[in-house]
Amino acid sequence: MTLAQYAMLLIIGWQTYNIARDGGMTIPEASGQLALIGLFQFLPLFVLTPFTGLAADRFDRRRLGQLTVSLQLACAAALGWFTWDGAISLPILFSIAVVLGVARGFAGPALSALAPNLVPKASLPTAIALSSIAWQVGMIVGPAIGGMLYRLGPALPYFAATALFSVSLIALALIGKVPQPAVRKDQRPIGAIVDGLSYVVRNKMVLGAITLDLFAVFLAGATALFPVYARDILQSGEIGLSLLAAAPAVGAATTALYFSFRPLKTNVGPKMLWAVALFGLATVVFAFSTSMPLSLAMLVVVGAADMFSVYIRQSLIQLHTPDEKRGRVSSVSLLTISASNEGGDAFSGFLASAIGPVAAVAAGGIGAIVTVAAWSRIFPVLRTTKTFDPPQDVLEDTPKTTPPEAKHQES
Repeated sequence: MTLAQYAMLLIIGWQTYNIARDGGMTIPEASGQLALIGLFQFLPLFVLTPFTGLAADRFDRRRLGQLTVSLQLACAAALGWFTWDGAISLPILFSIAVVLGVARGFAGPALSALAPNLVPKASLPTAIALSSIAWQVGMIVGPAIGGMLYRLGPALPYFAATALFSVSLIALALIGKVPQPAVRKDQRPIGAIVDGLSYVVRNKMVLGAITLDLFAVFLAGATALFPVYARDILQSGEIGLSLLAAAPAVGAATTALYFSFRPLKTNVGPKMLWAVALFGLATVVFAFSTSMPLSLAMLVVVGAADMFSVYIRQSLIQLHTPDEKRGRVSSVSLLTISASNEGGDAFSGFLASAIGPVAAVAAGGIGAIVTVAAWSRIFPVLRTTKTFDPPQDVLEDTPKTTPPEAKHQES
């Protein structure tokens, strides 16, 4: 599935930027069109998130995953057809972006909440690392496949994505029935949604970890502007675009592989803060680089630092959340991830249209570093968290108990 997603998303951005530039738009104006792609994917996620999390806690998570993959398959097939027919346009790309936002909104909480039901709790951090390896390999190979196939024929990446989504459907169908969390009969749907949001707010470790990632990646996200760098700054074309998209995944996959053999056990909070700061610094260097080797090296560091943070955050959120709330908490986490990724894409695109792409990326990297300094003071639990082990009263989540601000992890 990841192969298909990243091959497809890369070409959507590339087509959007090229249609805009070939239509006479300036670099800042075309960057604004990339911002709209991110915005149209983010808005459905933002609106639907409370309900997608509830759905993941109330319905069969396997079936939800199958439905969302089917919807993404339909999007890939439609894009392939319009591109092959020569009818692809900005309105079509924007419309498909909205549908993808809806599909990913439901897929994220369901598949994320499903993972702890498939492996023993003690093995979850290792399982997350291994899952991240598979994800990052998809992020490496997917853009490479997309860029190479695009040179052979613009519609080929989409047709390949259609085939890969079909394989994902078969894989999901092979998962056996898993336990479904008990549903409280005395709680209405809106009450259940509020309960999930309240848990995130009460648990300062979960809230701090989620919002740190939200603001740091929102500000420092440069991926939406890769088409700008590939065409007009580094002048590297489709192959260069594929390399830029794959470089962060190389760093992330390497980090995830290391953690699968050597799971992190100590000082998880401070290490997470340093990782996010390094993420911002490498982004600043990338912004000013006009050398492809240096740009790729900095993006590898960006990916490695981001994976370090993701590994800690996801492990902490999953281990510090009761199973009956995991879908709703995962949906909140997904919303912040989407806000930082697709929302960050929109922000960086609009900022680039105002002050230029280089200044926009550099400002974002500096903003991420400032966020780390601020969050280390606003959420001191992130500085004092030593292990992944959750206190028992956090898991029980009794209404009379205030979650302690110690021994938490960040991602």
